[in-house]
Amino acid sequence: MAFNPAAETARYIDALGPEALQKAADYTSASHWMLLWGLLASAVVTWIIVRTGILDKVSAKLDRRGWGLRTWLVGVTYFFASAIIGLPWGIYQEWGFEKSYGRTSQPLPDFLMQDAIGTVISSLLGALFFLGIYALIRKAGKRWWLWSGGLAALAGGATLLLSPVLIEPMFNEYKPLQEGPVKDALVDMAAEAGIPADRIFVYDGSRQSNNFTANVSGLFSSKRIAISDVALKGASLDEVKAVTGHEIGHYVSGHIWRMVGVLVLLAMVLFFLADRLFPRFARLFGSNASVGDPQGLPVLIFTVGFLGLFAQPAMNALIRQGEREADNYSLRHVNLPDALASALVKTAEYRYPRPSALQEALFYTHPSVEWRVRNAMEWKAKQLAKANRP
Repeated sequence: MAFNPAAETARYIDALGPEALQKAADYTSASHWMLLWGLLASAVVTWIIVRTGILDKVSAKLDRRGWGLRTWLVGVTYFFASAIIGLPWGIYQEWGFEKSYGRTSQPLPDFLMQDAIGTVISSLLGALFFLGIYALIRKAGKRWWLWSGGLAALAGGATLLLSPVLIEPMFNEYKPLQEGPVKDALVDMAAEAGIPADRIFVYDGSRQSNNFTANVSGLFSSKRIAISDVALKGASLDEVKAVTGHEIGHYVSGHIWRMVGVLVLLAMVLFFLADRLFPRFARLFGSNASVGDPQGLPVLIFTVGFLGLFAQPAMNALIRQGEREADNYSLRHVNLPDALASALVKTAEYRYPRPSALQEALFYTHPSVEWRVRNAMEWKAKQLAKANRP
């Protein structure tokens, strides 16, 4: 009987069972609604900060300080105030919601501690980035947004370079793979791709999430492949090899650099539009600030975030293309289509495998699991045909 990719794909997906598929559909749909509720929560936080005049008061008290220090401290104040006011929503969105679907086992005190660390880091660095933005507005005038792409590239590059070394270890423990068949297999795979063996790590991703994940992060000497302990514990050796092949595909294809380039263009477009629309949003929130006024930071950030939602489908399309390329790299170089398919099905627990075309286009950062499994089965069919060719 001839191998049927469509039937094999259906078999893999249906093996999850109707209950698991429905739960995945509910979780995925609710996650999409969270974007809208998150925008509403952000609007409320922005309105409160503007109406209470917190930033005006801080700026007035720092009037004798230099412009740079005053602007940075106003930014720090905004990010801290935003985090505190939005804490109830943050707890629900990032912990309560995930907990309700069994996607995290993290205790609330640990979540709050890590959230506090993240708030401090994002406040200090976020304020530094917007200090640069306001400096551009002062120096470059109406065309400041043209230079924002360079600043975004610098900030994004610095974050990618330093995050694996300085930031990520604050939240998780990264260790070299233990001796054994998994390490032996992955080291051989890395060597074939020209990746140093000491660039592959396992981390305690189960601390925050029960999701089956792996990732590539960093730039230059900090670039690495990291596999969650959830993936290692819940996968066969072939599945780990197939998933690692996918991550190596990202690594050698330079997808990180592609995203840096996209970030540059996106920053310029979003800041250009924000510059034009800022007066309208300022009036909406009752702010008298101009786009170059640091006290208007809440309005500027909300405006950029609002516009960013409309850019998300285009960003998602680019990311999905990178995921397809990484899947195909794994299929070409590791050639374990069934292992890749079974590993992908594990991700269907938190990403419904059969979305509509519109749902996938608008919200999915990865191709649907059904498409990816079908792609693996099509690859398998081609290899079987080659093997049976006289």
